[in-house]
Amino acid sequence: MNTKVNETIKVIPLGGVGEIGKNMYLTEVDGDIFIVDAGLMFPEDEMLGIDVVIPDITYLIENKERVQAIFLTHAHEDHIGALSYLLQKINVPVYGTRLTIALAKEKMKEQDFQGKADLRVIHSGSRLKFASALVTFFKTNHSIPDSVAVCIHTSEGAIVHTGDFKFDQAASKLYQPEIGKMASIGEKGVLCLLSDSIGAENPGYTDSEEIIAREYSNTFELAQGRVIAACFATDVSRIQHIFNSASESQRKVALVGKSLKRTLEKVIELGYLEVDEELICPIGEIKQYADNELVILITGNQGEPIEALQKMARRNHPVINIQEGDTVLIPISPLSNSEVFINKTIDLLYRAGATVLSGKGMIDVSSHGSKEELKFMINLMKPKFFIPVHGEYKMLKAHEKIAQQCGITKDHIIVPDRGEVIEFIDGKIHSVERVPAGNVLIDGIGIGDVGNIVLRDRRLLSQDGVLIVVVTLNRTERKIAAGPEIISRGFVYVRESEELISESEAIVKEVVEKVISRETFDWTSLKQEMREALNYHLYNKTKRRPMIMPILMEVKN
Repeated sequence: MNTKVNETIKVIPLGGVGEIGKNMYLTEVDGDIFIVDAGLMFPEDEMLGIDVVIPDITYLIENKERVQAIFLTHAHEDHIGALSYLLQKINVPVYGTRLTIALAKEKMKEQDFQGKADLRVIHSGSRLKFASALVTFFKTNHSIPDSVAVCIHTSEGAIVHTGDFKFDQAASKLYQPEIGKMASIGEKGVLCLLSDSIGAENPGYTDSEEIIAREYSNTFELAQGRVIAACFATDVSRIQHIFNSASESQRKVALVGKSLKRTLEKVIELGYLEVDEELICPIGEIKQYADNELVILITGNQGEPIEALQKMARRNHPVINIQEGDTVLIPISPLSNSEVFINKTIDLLYRAGATVLSGKGMIDVSSHGSKEELKFMINLMKPKFFIPVHGEYKMLKAHEKIAQQCGITKDHIIVPDRGEVIEFIDGKIHSVERVPAGNVLIDGIGIGDVGNIVLRDRRLLSQDGVLIVVVTLNRTERKIAAGPEIISRGFVYVRESEELISESEAIVKEVVEKVISRETFDWTSLKQEMREALNYHLYNKTKRRPMIMPILMEVKN
């Protein structure tokens, strides 16, 4: 416990609640701000053309002189992917374990980060003293090594951020959690536990990675042709299983994906992945081996491995395509916005002649704890207050029930919204105010320049297309000099809708002549009347509402 008496203690989630991804949690102690994680989220289907989504950091920018440090729990993108955007605005030290910092550097290079970053390596035994608090760490078990929880010690007890975790009783040394240290922290006093909620709806315990290791070994041994495996580049545990099984079945591994190669090089260099380099063969040399001597490993970020499989199934991948007899492993748990995409990919793979193995319990287990493991964490920590984080709202509510089953009363639990300021006052937990929070959309090099209005326009364009109306006016003589000409894109096929286009042109001509005959008129009112008249006509004829874009030009005598 911190020896200094702290006057104010607050917790503010800026992301990661009511959603999967975009993890960013603030703990304020006597005005000092400590940031835990800076993650991104991949876009939902309705976010047309958006590359990634990051938290709104307006509150941090406004209070940047109070920010003391950023702590990273592990190296998955939903926890480190927004770091480069955050560091462009706030220059503070970033603390993480050796692998986490190494992969964060790689991610920042990939995002073309140009500023200066003070990245500092810690380990689970590190103790960092700040003016208002002491920060310590303990190891957790996740699908990537070097995962830690962050403990911010105050005079009222510790604020514990678990990060993502599960308890795998058969975990290898690299992945073993520090259960003894967890129990010790719990005995000393935990003011509030912020705990991973992704598996809160799943009963029992998450299956051990040992089950998956055996499944992989059997699959690789029995496969008559090539084995093609797709997974995320930072899913180090899964990649290790694939290399182990390839070695046992005497198969060579060919790598597809730039991010995979970069990540693998770094993870092998740091000793977090045990790979015999003779196992790896360049993708250009795979024709030298029989099909039953090959494993093709495809990885990337979020949807990239699945997109690559789709191209391979359609036989238009630039490097390799699916052939009859391939066995395809998809050890990826689909997020709520990717299930349809993955299922469509599986169907295409079957059509291409492959055998597909996918789904939990077969070749994939969750990297998040189920109900009994979440209870175990709560019982180890013995928190006075509880805040479920990282998960959709239904997951947070399921985690709230679990906490109540462990004896935490409802008035000691808050299921938070983004931007909600939660304060601990006189032995009670209160929601006191809100700070700006939401989505910042990244599209190309633009950060936050695409908002709801732009997305609405993109949705309209995707649904009913666009109609461009071009009219040239002679304002002096108050007459139409050229046009109107109508151009359709995504609305109707012009050659098959000549009558509709002619009618529309006539309506535009009538509206323009009526408006310019008035004593006074302006371009804005003319465009609006053109839109209204065309909207009415086109909806009556087609029951569709295309985006109408009037373009007015003027010629002078």
